[in-house]
Amino acid sequence: METEILHISSTMDTDKIKKAANALQEGKLVVFPTETVYGLGADGRYQETVDKIFKAKGRPGDNPLILHVGREEQVEELVLEIPQAAKDCMIMFWPGPLTIIFNKNPDVPENVTAGLDTVAIRMPSHPIAEAILKEANIPVAAPSANVSGRPSPTKVDHVKEDLMGKVDMIVDGGITDVGIESTVLDVTVDPPMVLRPGSVTVEELKVLLGDVRMDEGLIQAHSKKLPKSPGQKYKHYAPKAECVLFGGNLSNVAKEVNRRIKENPHKKIGVMATTETIEMYQGADLLLNMGSRTDLREVAHNIFDQLRYCDEEGMDYIYIEGFELTGMGAGIMNRLLKACGGKVVLGL
Repeated sequence: METEILHISSTMDTDKIKKAANALQEGKLVVFPTETVYGLGADGRYQETVDKIFKAKGRPGDNPLILHVGREEQVEELVLEIPQAAKDCMIMFWPGPLTIIFNKNPDVPENVTAGLDTVAIRMPSHPIAEAILKEANIPVAAPSANVSGRPSPTKVDHVKEDLMGKVDMIVDGGITDVGIESTVLDVTVDPPMVLRPGSVTVEELKVLLGDVRMDEGLIQAHSKKLPKSPGQKYKHYAPKAECVLFGGNLSNVAKEVNRRIKENPHKKIGVMATTETIEMYQGADLLLNMGSRTDLREVAHNIFDQLRYCDEEGMDYIYIEGFELTGMGAGIMNRLLKACGGKVVLGL
């Protein structure tokens, strides 16, 4: 398949936006930027167009997708009802990095929802995504635009590496802002439950909704239960290198990482640290600064790009500092735990 690269620098590129929207309406696979990560989009109304997503990504069929909309009124056509909690969240956080799970309209294709009675929907805030979705005026199924299991793409070069020749069009809209996927909130249960943490934090949701729970499996690398949200099952976000996550007293973390570096002189080792600790590490082949612990949004923005960069530089091991499971830290740790596939050293 020949892949067209379409550079769109602003919403003023109306002809290009119409071209991308028309491609979606025609049943083609179109990659586009969102404020979180790049998404691999197809017309979410039909089983056959959605099937193309699973084939291009190599994605397991029991892993549900998120439908992206450009207008709130589209939600009414996809769900049985819009609970008050959802209405409040749509007013406060849409457009933005919050996915809401509803009881679905039976007309939503089964492969979108992995056969579940619920459907995940969000309205992205990236101006180019907004413009394309409004112009297409259809629900667009769109997981992250990467080969299944790889780190999610935050820039177009990541997309090209994984999907060039597998999709019809890639819209190049520059580097994404947030850097990790949207928060997923299930409003079909009482109280509402976060199934995937992201940049809309549990603390923010509690201010709006009161009682909000966290799914008990969020900090597990793998889950055996049937996933209701993307990212709840299978190894995700994983680099090619062996990845280990360390948590605890940061001084002890640095000592343990330095010990492992010294014991593996013939291995190429990358370390992902933070501004406050980066000078503690010695002997690594690649030392990357994820950002400051006082600005976890910066950290979230950088982690997928740095995981991919470690692979580009041929690292054998990647050692990563952990974070507290509060605020944005919950979303960062969820991604890092899955990237490490259970290789975790905690309590140092």
